[in-house]
Amino acid sequence: MPRSVEGEVHVHYGQIYVESDPDTFGPDLAQAFAGQSAGLCGAAIPGALWLSTGLHTGSVGFTVEVHDQAPPLDPVWEDAVEVSFRPASAGSALVQWAGEASWELDLEETDYRVRYCAKGMDEARRQDTRPDDELRLDCYLLQFWPAPPAPDRVLKQTSMIAAYWHDYARRQPAPPAPAERAEAERQARLAREQAEEERRLAYERWRWGGQLPSQVLRDVGGNVRGLLAFDPALVHAIDAAAPEAQRAIALLAARRACEAAGLTEPDWIAAGLTALAEGRPLPPPLDDPAHTWRALASDPRVPDRTVSRAVPPKRPPFQTPARDDAHAPMPKPASVPRIVGPAAAMVKPPSPPAAPAPQPEEATSYTVEVTLSEPDPSLRMSQPRMALPALLGAAEADPLQAALDAVYAAVTAYGEAYRALLQEIWSVCRGRQWMPPRRGESWRRTR
Repeated sequence: MPRSVEGEVHVHYGQIYVESDPDTFGPDLAQAFAGQSAGLCGAAIPGALWLSTGLHTGSVGFTVEVHDQAPPLDPVWEDAVEVSFRPASAGSALVQWAGEASWELDLEETDYRVRYCAKGMDEARRQDTRPDDELRLDCYLLQFWPAPPAPDRVLKQTSMIAAYWHDYARRQPAPPAPAERAEAERQARLAREQAEEERRLAYERWRWGGQLPSQVLRDVGGNVRGLLAFDPALVHAIDAAAPEAQRAIALLAARRACEAAGLTEPDWIAAGLTALAEGRPLPPPLDDPAHTWRALASDPRVPDRTVSRAVPPKRPPFQTPARDDAHAPMPKPASVPRIVGPAAAMVKPPSPPAAPAPQPEEATSYTVEVTLSEPDPSLRMSQPRMALPALLGAAEADPLQAALDAVYAAVTAYGEAYRALLQEIWSVCRGRQWMPPRRGESWRRTR
């Protein structure tokens, strides 16, 4: 007869398992014996078996056999029970406590009758543990053969520990019917999905400063995330403004950034701001990013000013909703060991493998700076270089993106004084509209 296991296996807490469902962590003791009249082999959980041993910790003799039909019961065995079992997958295995070792059983996905026989349980129970150099105390035989489902039963009972487990099984309430189990699982799944959705929405509100964004704001490109850190309410106010107001905000931010950076002399900057005010495309060199930055670097009228970093205000960390007891499912690593029983709460799955290192001929050197705290306000940056993106951003075709990009760039150009700029932007959002200069009027005199 095929024997997939023969020899000794190690047990902890007087238990070992048969597992076939890769999506579970093994049977629970009370649930495994729910509604049974026979102890020793708990089969109430579909796709799993809980096998009790007399020895608490150590090695026991163990044999697993697969038959074509019911074998005769050898009188050498002191205790024997039968249960019905159907694997949940093609991957059935005998599994030690905490997944320390496992043996594939090569069972088909069909109904089996299972006989679990034991010998020497009481002596093993008295000894409790067995060091490796001592004689074997108890041994077990687990037999499978195809058979339709039938009630569990006690074939033979001799030991006191077997009597204890039979009594324990008979005191467990009956398991739910398949329809009840399916409905309970459906309700639990719906509750998890609802809790996860609530958590997702709560996290999204937190990311967006306390309210969910419009679809337009979700889809807009540019520096919306950067501006969110400084004033999320302003981001939503700009989103709610009319396109004309968004254009006015973009122009105001571009002007104020250029004024703060001292870009009041270069005529090509003035021409760009005038084009924005009149709704025309940016003129050269502002129509080409490479030419724009070369012009900024080579124009002697650009002042050599620096500004400290703008540091956004602190905000409270995200708090998971109190009623949320769900967590996002994580993908399983390819080599997750089988972990069952009480060990499931004590054993962490292995970390996923690291990405392969590049080969020498493919290697490229990079320098990476990692900031572990808030930006250092003492670090200085070129203020004209911080201001110029506000002018370029204000020319974006989408008025919302133009406003958000220009305001964020102006915030970086203002540095630690950014709050004064945001107050002026707020005045436009609240209806106290800032008016750009009339055609022919110098933008340098506008305040």
